[in-house]
Amino acid sequence: MAHHNEMLEVAVLSDVGRVRPHNEDSTAVDADLGLVILADGMGGYQAGEVASGIATDLLIREIRAGIPKLFDATLADTGPTPHTRLLRRGIEHANAAIYEAGTRQSHLSGMGTTVVALLFWTDRVSIAHVGDSRIYRLRSNVLERLTRDHSLIQELIDHGLYTPEQARTSPNRHLVTRALGMEATVRVEVSEEQVDPTDIFLLCSDGLTDMVTDDDIALVLKTLSGDLAQAASHLVEMANSQGGRDNISVILTRLRPESGRTWRARFQGWVK
Repeated sequence: MAHHNEMLEVAVLSDVGRVRPHNEDSTAVDADLGLVILADGMGGYQAGEVASGIATDLLIREIRAGIPKLFDATLADTGPTPHTRLLRRGIEHANAAIYEAGTRQSHLSGMGTTVVALLFWTDRVSIAHVGDSRIYRLRSNVLERLTRDHSLIQELIDHGLYTPEQARTSPNRHLVTRALGMEATVRVEVSEEQVDPTDIFLLCSDGLTDMVTDDDIALVLKTLSGDLAQAASHLVEMANSQGGRDNISVILTRLRPESGRTWRARFQGWVK
């Protein structure tokens, strides 16, 4: 795609970390479409790699195929927007594909993956997630988490049995309550937000958030907001310097200044 069509400025970095022999995280980006996806796979014998790869590949294909068909529906519709529904449906299909592959091939049995995804359109973004990978947004120098972990530890925090500080070091912190590929169906959490032109979004695997505090993430994003690639590599370096116990993946993205106009132009091109 020609660069002038790109809706998003994006920096992607995925690192194996200091301990693990393989990188089981996967990322996928279509800056022209306004889509970013990150998945953190789990399962023995590199099956996690397979699961996260299916999730990102299948989702990006489905969204590419589905977006041009959305517009007739958009004009008439109410409730969750077609974009959000498309994203959710794509993740449900990825879940089914991973579950099926895991039941068909014994060496892939029990594999699963988290997923976080953003789909930008006009001045809005559709957000979807399953598991404990996270999406953050830096707005007016304030970092806010836009996802809530689907994990046992988060449920214990919600019930007042753990403080967030205690949770950071708990041996149970990696037990997810939801993941793609674990069951035939999955509940995908979706939401939608207005996008401010200055917003910076961070998608990351728990290899970052286990090692680096939210305050430190905020500091890096504020300091290096002018250079997303540098900010991404600094976050990965920090996670590694703290021990790098897991694969570390980050995607940083924001709207390009011209994107509103190109989006409308493309919309008109499709509707003709």
